[in-house]
Amino acid sequence: MGWMTSIFAVPRALIYWKREFARLNEDGPTGDLTFRLYRFSSGLGFIAIGTGLVLGWHWDFQTWVWVKLALVAALAVHYTMTGRMVLRARKGVFLESDRYLRIFNEVSVFGVIGILWVVVTKPF
Repeated sequence: MGWMTSIFAVPRALIYWKREFARLNEDGPTGDLTFRLYRFSSGLGFIAIGTGLVLGWHWDFQTWVWVKLALVAALAVHYTMTGRMVLRARKGVFLESDRYLRIFNEVSVFGVIGILWVVVTKPF
């Protein structure tokens, strides 16, 4: 859940970081906090993926487990894209609009809902 929280929080924090950078013309506390959150939650992501693979092995990698792992992989790609945005932002480069970042932030919600649905219902 810690990794999931950062998947939602970091893109939103990028919006505030971008606004703060435009106002101050330099990095402020929001940028430092966003970078630290991303870096810390990267470790949580590795733990989440590792434990998911162990549990998948425990359940003999049934079809629903593969669907769940595919959705987790999609979230990992989303998280990696977020990381690239964070690294660019550390250099003062903000290419994405506020609207793009808001939509990008909400896309991950669908992945999480899909994961929860597959795990709870085990439809396959």
